[in-house]
Amino acid sequence: MDIFEIEGPVRLEGEIEVAGSKNSTLPIMAAMILPGGVSTIPNAPYLADIASFETLLESMGARVERTADGALQIDSGPLDRPVGDYDIVRKIRASICILGPLLARFGKARVSMPGGCAIGDRPVDIHLRGLRALGARIHLEQGYIVAEAPAGGLVGTQIFLGGPFGTTVLGTDNVMMAAVLAKGTTVIESAACEPEVADLANCLNAMGAKISGIGSPRLVIEGVRHLNPVSYSVIGDRIEAGTFMAAAAITRGCLRIRNCPIHQMLAVTDRLRHIGLTVEEGPGECTVRYEGQLLPADITTQPYPGFPTDLQAQFMALLALAKGNSVITEKIFPDRFMHVAELNRMAAHLRKEGSSVIVEGVEKLIGAPVMASDLRASAALVLAGMAAHGLTTVQRVYHIDRGYEKIEEKLNRVGAKIKRLAV
Repeated sequence: MDIFEIEGPVRLEGEIEVAGSKNSTLPIMAAMILPGGVSTIPNAPYLADIASFETLLESMGARVERTADGALQIDSGPLDRPVGDYDIVRKIRASICILGPLLARFGKARVSMPGGCAIGDRPVDIHLRGLRALGARIHLEQGYIVAEAPAGGLVGTQIFLGGPFGTTVLGTDNVMMAAVLAKGTTVIESAACEPEVADLANCLNAMGAKISGIGSPRLVIEGVRHLNPVSYSVIGDRIEAGTFMAAAAITRGCLRIRNCPIHQMLAVTDRLRHIGLTVEEGPGECTVRYEGQLLPADITTQPYPGFPTDLQAQFMALLALAKGNSVITEKIFPDRFMHVAELNRMAAHLRKEGSSVIVEGVEKLIGAPVMASDLRASAALVLAGMAAHGLTTVQRVYHIDRGYEKIEEKLNRVGAKIKRLAV
């Protein structure tokens, strides 16, 4: 098991490149089940979650490989086993995305209930409700979702995907992928509007699907009889970009961030400017510069276009060094605060109150041994370690490898002092 040893404080300066979006790549890999044949994602990132999904596709019969130029190539033609095994699916939440395309292509699917980060309850009932509306018969059997399409195939209909906690990204993905091969027209109301959902829809259209309303809460899908293999490049990862923005800020540095989907990050840049950073925007890039002080700010996570829950932990680390008190409220996953105790070990002053955390800014953070609890919490601890005085040891960095491609190498090239050690 690897650990990070981080020496701080450091100041980051230079250029850093954002990889392709993890949260786009995973459902698009699932979508490549639909047409059969060889499809390609030229800019798929090298991540543990991507590798797990490759294993999942291979377990169902697909052939998956990385080409000499780094592209991810998926041949789903030989895929003939529409089963998502527990031992693989439990590792990654996005595995649930195979349910819709398997059902659409084969008329049946057996998929284990998914796993992922320990950040709170994330039920799949809305996924199942949407698939049932298309005509699927679904029941649970020994921890598996067992789904079967009617004899004539799935049939388009009107589907409302809203729930008590708002929209569902993966639920929208699943129903959309099932609907593209359904007979007739499907209208999804209260669809998730995240850029990654739009990216999947654009990929499906490149395959020959007919989806309109992309990026809005109302998707209209005209069913088609078949789809074609495709080569499709995913968008830049806005969460990695936001992490690098926060890294520039917390280290009082200046980073030019390339392949940055800046037009999809208004809520993030708004908060950065409020905190006191200069953000200069350009086509596909931005520059984030520290200007002499960090000011407090209130942040509430919300579905897109609101502030993303996947940046909550990183901005908590940043605001721990602001001059004054901040309030961070988590509306998506109210239990997503396991990083609070670890940041407090580094001399932060954080107090959890229900679904909010009161952040009292301190003069400095102090290096300490800390434990990563999930993907984004681990990124927050790396940011805190770069700003802290002394040595920070981050354990369980396999979490960060799930969503950041060689993060220590990227950060070291712009001034960080991070060592990856095997223990």
